[in-house]
Amino acid sequence: MYHAIVRRKITQVFAGLSAGRIEAVTDELAPDATHYFVGTHALSGTRRTPEAIRAWYERLLRLLQGINFTLHEVRVSGWPWRTQVEAIWTETNNGTDGVRTTAEGVNLIEIRWGRVTRVRIYPDTAALERTLHRIASKGTAEAMASPIIS
Repeated sequence: MYHAIVRRKITQVFAGLSAGRIEAVTDELAPDATHYFVGTHALSGTRRTPEAIRAWYERLLRLLQGINFTLHEVRVSGWPWRTQVEAIWTETNNGTDGVRTTAEGVNLIEIRWGRVTRVRIYPDTAALERTLHRIASKGTAEAMASPIIS
């Protein structure tokens, strides 16, 4: 039963983000949560403050406009004091130039007593970097900005 509740909650978080609601994610985070995105680009790096994590999601929604996640599988293990989640997804977006792109990835999420304490995001970085370079070449300088880290 507990795992089904966690799966439903994770599904709601991804649906909320797809609808442009950053709070769908940030409301679930512990105050000391860690947020990591693999790579060396404008969305990469590690964030450890609520302000930096929120700024990262704001950047994500600015750069990958119309972002929409399709969850293929949500695997949950563990108990309330240390729950591990693996969310496998496909993401589509329009960038800032209106060109529709698709990428796949996985989020590894740790939950302790109902609060997300760690998010690690592993997308198809080659596809993401191509998208960021494309939208930068069409005038979106933020696509080449330094990562938001703290």
